[in-house]
Amino acid sequence: MNKEKLLQELVEKLTSASGPNLEAVVLYGSAAGEEFHESYSDLNVLCVLKRLDGSEMERVSSASRWWVKKGHPAPLLFGRDELQAMAGVFPIEFLDIKSKRKLLYGEDLFASFEVPMKLYRSAVERELVVNIVRLRQGSLAAGLKAKNLMRLMTASASSFMTLFRNALLVLGEQPPKSSREVVDRLAARLGFDASPFHVIWDVRERKRKEKSVDVRSVWVAYVENAQRAADALRQESAPPGQQSS
Repeated sequence: MNKEKLLQELVEKLTSASGPNLEAVVLYGSAAGEEFHESYSDLNVLCVLKRLDGSEMERVSSASRWWVKKGHPAPLLFGRDELQAMAGVFPIEFLDIKSKRKLLYGEDLFASFEVPMKLYRSAVERELVVNIVRLRQGSLAAGLKAKNLMRLMTASASSFMTLFRNALLVLGEQPPKSSREVVDRLAARLGFDASPFHVIWDVRERKRKEKSVDVRSVWVAYVENAQRAADALRQESAPPGQQSS
């Protein structure tokens, strides 16, 4: 089943389960743009309900379980009245949804949505570090095997590109549309090597075969340069007098 038919079936199951209580279903992430890759990208869906309580979650649970069995993350559920408050808690995710989304059903609540920026800078810095820590943890679980390391990098690439795009916003720059341009722009600004990210993007786009890649050397460069980006961003965004020498 292709992507569009699969999403249509999900919407049908959600509307059947929730009826008029369902206000919107939104596709977000790489699948909502031009960089969706079937082998590596998830279909991320967010649902907004007029009322969200235990009984309503029970109604939509069968549609969610069906979606998960298809290999995708469970839909995010939000009540209409909590949406604005959640934007302050998850500014990165909500800014990403605001800038890149596809309305599958209902009202486009994000068209005039304002994301609070008070905690945005620290959230970007924190999530970059969290992604790096997850990579390290994953490498230990993977036993440093080349195939597993490649899987970790290809799976994490879209998250890093989202964070790099947000890092440019933190630095006061409007990000380019393509992920390759984003990483190049940020690398030029912060002084890290963008090449390992291009290698992984090549693999995701099937422009390069995995067996042609020296996985372990790319892994080392990938993690090291993600760390350099995080460190440099922290230094650039630190208040005067708090930057380490």
